[in-house]
Amino acid sequence: MMKMLPFFQSGPLGIHNGSEGCIGANRQLENPSTSVAEQVPACPEPSGDEIWSRDQEKMSERPEAACRPSRASSITSNGSCTSAGDSPEKGKKGIKGILTSALKKIKKIKPPSVRQVMDLIEEQKLCDAAQHLIVLEKSLSSKSEEGLNASQQDIESVYEVLKHKVFSILKDSIVLAKTNPELLQQAVEALKEQEKEDQNYMSENPPDPNMQFRPRKWKELWMATVKESVETRMKDTSRTPRTENLSTVGQNLLHMGKTMKEDLTVVVKYIKQLYPPEFNVFSTYAELYHNYFASQAKKNAESHLEDKDIYLLLSWVHNIYPKDMRKDHVLAEELEKVKLGSLLPSSLSTELEKKYLDSEEATIKNSLSKCLDKEIQRWKEDKEPEKLNGHFQSELLAIFVIQSIYSGQKRAKDISAAVGEELSHRLWKELPAFLKSYKDAFEDFKEKSKKHRHYKPILIANINNCWNFRDYAEKNMAEKDDNKASILSTLGDIENSGFDVLLQQLFAQLKPNYKKFTENKWDCSNEIMNEIIKTTSKHISDFRTLKDSFYHVIVEKIHAHLVKEYIVRLLKRKVSLKTPAQQQNLAQHISKNAADLEAFCTSSGSQATWLNLALPKLAEIIRLQDLGAIKIEVATLATTYPDIRKKHLEEKKANLSRSELKSILGYLADCTASTLPGVPLFSNINVS
Repeated sequence: MMKMLPFFQSGPLGIHNGSEGCIGANRQLENPSTSVAEQVPACPEPSGDEIWSRDQEKMSERPEAACRPSRASSITSNGSCTSAGDSPEKGKKGIKGILTSALKKIKKIKPPSVRQVMDLIEEQKLCDAAQHLIVLEKSLSSKSEEGLNASQQDIESVYEVLKHKVFSILKDSIVLAKTNPELLQQAVEALKEQEKEDQNYMSENPPDPNMQFRPRKWKELWMATVKESVETRMKDTSRTPRTENLSTVGQNLLHMGKTMKEDLTVVVKYIKQLYPPEFNVFSTYAELYHNYFASQAKKNAESHLEDKDIYLLLSWVHNIYPKDMRKDHVLAEELEKVKLGSLLPSSLSTELEKKYLDSEEATIKNSLSKCLDKEIQRWKEDKEPEKLNGHFQSELLAIFVIQSIYSGQKRAKDISAAVGEELSHRLWKELPAFLKSYKDAFEDFKEKSKKHRHYKPILIANINNCWNFRDYAEKNMAEKDDNKASILSTLGDIENSGFDVLLQQLFAQLKPNYKKFTENKWDCSNEIMNEIIKTTSKHISDFRTLKDSFYHVIVEKIHAHLVKEYIVRLLKRKVSLKTPAQQQNLAQHISKNAADLEAFCTSSGSQATWLNLALPKLAEIIRLQDLGAIKIEVATLATTYPDIRKKHLEEKKANLSRSELKSILGYLADCTASTLPGVPLFSNINVS
């Protein structure tokens, strides 16, 4: 043990000159950052009896000073560390009795020696060592200046050993809190003793001029030690296992966040309670960890970062750091009291967000463009599109586009709701532009690739493709969003353009059949209608490869075309019926054809029930001869189809007088004028 006392060489205890080489080595002990595990340098050891006798000589000069108790605490006869307020005499005697008893006990205690203090340090009884040193320190207050300087040098040397030991332990508080809590508590108690003595010294008025080494400011040194400990642990990335595919910046952020959370949890559970409240232990640790983390985050933000590192840093700033730290309930309560703030200044965070948003928008835009190019190349291949549940599909484009937008939005939202909202707004502006490019490519294929072996299946596949985009827009975008209206409009253009091509051949084949109605003056009209239904049925079976919603749309278009073409033939001027018998005969043909047409369209899946009244009502108007009854039917027809006009009816009742016809048509004008516009049927029918 005496090898740890190189300061004896020049002190009054007269260490042999052989210990000279140990002085320089001892100066290493002045740095408390040295690990606890390091050993104090050894030096030649003087005779124990010689040191003991000299120590006793020095103490015997002022025994009353040597035995003066510390203001903060007293030392028991067995060398344990107890508070002065813990005396068993308290409460049993008056103040005078307690003081008398205490003085008697103190007189019985041998004054501490340097050797005793060193033994206590060696035994890691750091609190007792601190108290003994305070007693030794006080024993010098009334000595001569020469004696004071000599003895104080010995005490200061021991203080350096104690300080080194205490702060080496305190630096490793996070580790020792679990592995050796008793040793950590000894170091904290020694620190508390010194802080108490500093407070006592500062409260004296005036302070004792002989106590020139007070205040020792161990609390300030403690704060510096904690700071050094925090920075050391935050820098030591080797303690955090390497995560695959994580950049250096990302790995450092992970390490700092993990270290801060774990270490602060240790502070809350094991360290905080060792200190008095005025040390603000948790606040001190938390602010130091935060400040270091924030300084590194700021340094990263101001450097040139890869896109993925910008995302990672923003995720830590907005999401992981403020939220993940608070998943532990106890830690959350403490952090709420400290109010650490953000890892980055708001201006720097905003600048970083803009970089991220610009980069993400450009990346997704470029990705969508490449995907469209690949889709166009697939159209040119001599391959029929694949079927899914019986429907031709070209859904890779829609799936990729929607997934790209969704993933981008989710990544941004994971940073913060505000960043997610801003990126969504940007991407929803980009989607209409992309769909217009898609529409242009589709139109180009439609016009230039009519001889493609799988022309119609590819058209159907692209119509089906629109469903995914439409569903996404309707479910995710606000009703009043202009981008949504633009998207739905473009999709409608693509769908209708495809429908027009698919129906072109059918409608061309049907035209000669419809001409037969007027050519034969409705003779054999049932056979003609059967032929129309047969031709239409063949084409409709091909349209089953459309998605159900689009199949219903195209069947309704067919239904409307069949009814409209029938009306066109019926309203031809050469179909003039001058006798009631002719009118009734035509009405019967129309009613039969209308019934067959309705049955076919309904069985084929048409839901356009609004078309079913047109032909029967026209047949009834043609059949009726009573003016009042005709007016009622005309009013009903005009209510259902407000786009009907005089020209559509004036040739159908040639047997009526001009005044009667004028009365009917005038009634028609009154009805249509008061009726709101409905689904158009007659407006595109010209009478010729």
